Amino acid sequence: MIRYLPYLAGVGVALTWGMSFMFTSGALDTMAPFHLLGLRFAAALAAMAFLRVVGIIKIKVAPRDYLSLLPLTFFQPFLYFAAETHGVLLTSASYSGMMIAIIPIVVAILAAFILKEYPSHLQAGFIVASVLGVIFIIYMDSQSIAGVNPLGTAALLGAVIAAASFNIASRKASVNFKPIHITWIMMVVGAIVFNSISIGQHFAAGNLEGYLAPLSYIWPTIFYLGVISSVAAFFMYNFVLSKVTAAQAAVFANMVTVVAITGGVIFRGDNFFWYQIVGTAIILAGVWGTNRFAPAPQEFQEPEDAAIIKQEVPDSN
Repeated sequence: MIRYLPYLAGVGVALTWGMSFMFTSGALDTMAPFHLLGLRFAAALAAMAFLRVVGIIKIKVAPRDYLSLLPLTFFQPFLYFAAETHGVLLTSASYSGMMIAIIPIVVAILAAFILKEYPSHLQAGFIVASVLGVIFIIYMDSQSIAGVNPLGTAALLGAVIAAASFNIASRKASVNFKPIHITWIMMVVGAIVFNSISIGQHFAAGNLEGYLAPLSYIWPTIFYLGVISSVAAFFMYNFVLSKVTAAQAAVFANMVTVVAITGGVIFRGDNFFWYQIVGTAIILAGVWGTNRFAPAPQEFQEPEDAAIIKQEVPDSN
């Protein structure tokens, strides 16, 4: 059972992130993107801090640990969320989904060059299949993507590169850091960066007193996006990246499309079309084949209780 935990965690990530689209789309109707991101990561950090204080999670980090993981946090959450949000605003949800779907291919390429994790020929075919399944569904939903904003395309390419780079960085960081340490530092940096940007925007607009006002009516969304979709999902994803190859982990992201469609059918009464059934079958087959025919991953050493293996790091509290 234990050997299946990374795959169960990958499915958990897809379920969590897939459902987050319903919460995010509703929140963006009344909030600016960086405002939503600021409150989201503030909630995420508050939740982890509470768990840390009551002793449910134990995290020992030092300032040099934050410096070590700054490149990782630059890619995710900062660059990815900033680029994806603006890419969606400048193009469309369908076009954005099509662009984001190529992340597993970019991850496989980077993993081969940087981590020396080479996919088998059969595995590479299944990776491409999962991407094509997403593109097929989106294309059938939106037959025309002509005239998209080139700046939006550039932003989405930035999001793709950021997400792929995060996969590689987290996979490498798992040698010396446990998933909980990586997740903690991601939430700290995300809360500081996004709240700094959003508070600055509110200050410039002369509306600083209204920064926390949306919490009175949007707190369930902030709770889901911050605690469930950020803390829990990123912990599971960092765990997956510590156990399987970067390409295997990345392909689970394409299941988000399946979850988003299913959630729309169940909770919003959306129609379920034939091409969604075909595309879903292709995606699931691609995810299964990518993990079923993956070569044996490099054995990464499991860190001890401290963030750094070779030395005990004093608690920052």
